[in-house]
Amino acid sequence: MQDFEPSGIKSSRSNALCRQPVRYLESSYSLPLTFQPLDHHSSYNNNANNNKYSISSIQNSQYRYCTLESSSLSVKKDPTMFNSPSEVSLSYQESQSHLRHSPETNYGSPSSVSCITEDANNFRNKLKELETVMLGPDIEPYDDYTVLGSMASAEILDSLRQMMEAIPKKDLKQLLIACAKAISNNDLLMAQWLMSELRQLVSVSGEPMQRLGAYMLEGLVAKLSSSGSSIYKSFICKEPASFELLSYMHILFEICPFFKFGYMSANGAIAEAMKDEDRIHIIDFQIGQGSQWISLIRAFASRPGGPPHIRITGIDDFTSAYARGGGLNIVGRRLSKLAKTFKVPFEFHGAAIAGCEVNLENLGIRPNEALAVNFAFVLHRMPDESVNTENHRDRILRMVKGLNPMVVTLVEQEFNTNTAAFYPRFLEALDYYTALFESIDVTLPREHKARINVEQHCLAREVVNIMACEGTERVERHELLGKWRSRFNMAGFSPYPLSSLVNATIKTLLENYCNKYRLEERDGALYLGWMDRDLIASCAWK
Repeated sequence: MQDFEPSGIKSSRSNALCRQPVRYLESSYSLPLTFQPLDHHSSYNNNANNNKYSISSIQNSQYRYCTLESSSLSVKKDPTMFNSPSEVSLSYQESQSHLRHSPETNYGSPSSVSCITEDANNFRNKLKELETVMLGPDIEPYDDYTVLGSMASAEILDSLRQMMEAIPKKDLKQLLIACAKAISNNDLLMAQWLMSELRQLVSVSGEPMQRLGAYMLEGLVAKLSSSGSSIYKSFICKEPASFELLSYMHILFEICPFFKFGYMSANGAIAEAMKDEDRIHIIDFQIGQGSQWISLIRAFASRPGGPPHIRITGIDDFTSAYARGGGLNIVGRRLSKLAKTFKVPFEFHGAAIAGCEVNLENLGIRPNEALAVNFAFVLHRMPDESVNTENHRDRILRMVKGLNPMVVTLVEQEFNTNTAAFYPRFLEALDYYTALFESIDVTLPREHKARINVEQHCLAREVVNIMACEGTERVERHELLGKWRSRFNMAGFSPYPLSSLVNATIKTLLENYCNKYRLEERDGALYLGWMDRDLIASCAWK
């Protein structure tokens, strides 16, 4: 029996919204499979002189884009952007053809070139057109760029300078950043212009930045064109079969050691805390496929003096149920069979309820049982005080503290996307997922179809949710370990040391992977990362 779990969460796609009905989840958590060519138009209507200024690189051109259902958006002009009371009309028109995945597939055809940078003179002409659009008809275009600087704001000037440097160099990362900045500034024409360039550079089968750029571009378009639940409804791709989704989770778990080792560190803390207990109750707030507990059951089976009686309460989510093709009874049977094989007394209790909706009566607490609670890749999906006044994130921690557990384990992705505004949130996600995509690149070939499926079905949705959604619709709300420490301290917990033996074992196993992976013990926590970027943090509390 193989030991695996999904991406950065026990179900990478467990975007089960707290307080969301299942029928919504069924329609909203479709996955990006199909790429479509879209025809994007953008024009500027000058009411003062009845002339229409257009960015020719955007107008009447076809671009290939992925997964977002075509919709129409009419956005009123921001008076801070233009000098006349005109409107900007952005139109996304759906084409009838579809672009399938292949090693050659990218967002622009292999033979396409930049629509703006065919030659230097053409590029400068486009910049002048953009200047006219941004500065209004009453300001004449200038040949001397320094003169423009005296008339335009420093921010506009800086953006144009960045474009002059980034576009000829095809600097994908800088173009993504500039596009996000334009959206943050409500600079719609600049954003559309940059998207037309980005479509020529991204690819689902290219280098790590090209692949990540494809999904970040998807998120940028979603952010620009809509918000909230309409973003999820705009996904037109079909759900993969449950066995396919489970296989994608398995692959990601095997090729990225972060998640596997995060679970190992949590299990080590639980085993250490329970080494002398006869009856153990483990509450897992997102049990997924239950695979985290396979190695722990085996470890307890070989404990000197005999194994303890183990009872596991597994809290479920809709996506995990879909991936395994059934309810929690499947997990219970699987773990019970394993425990029987190793002669470990075992009980399983399933609670088919979203983690943030859990109350005391759902947990089946019994006296005379040593309690352990596991929060692996789940707390960041519980809304806090910034989302609603119920603040489930802190409520759950206070409730668990009231149960007097012997140990509570926390494993989370180490980046901050909770309360940050769109632009800093974009930068944080770009940095984090760049490292993650680079780590995948050393394990699976770029043309490997399994890698494309893994990234699309297990990672792309996270990226789009972080970038494009707000309020209750944004469920990927990560926090740094420092913030988690503050929450646990406020709930009354104190740090519990991780197992030094398990940490040493993890370090040994990490040697089987690329030497760019690293593991560091710091301030009572275990950090697993790629090069100089922390990706996963694990710690324990009591």
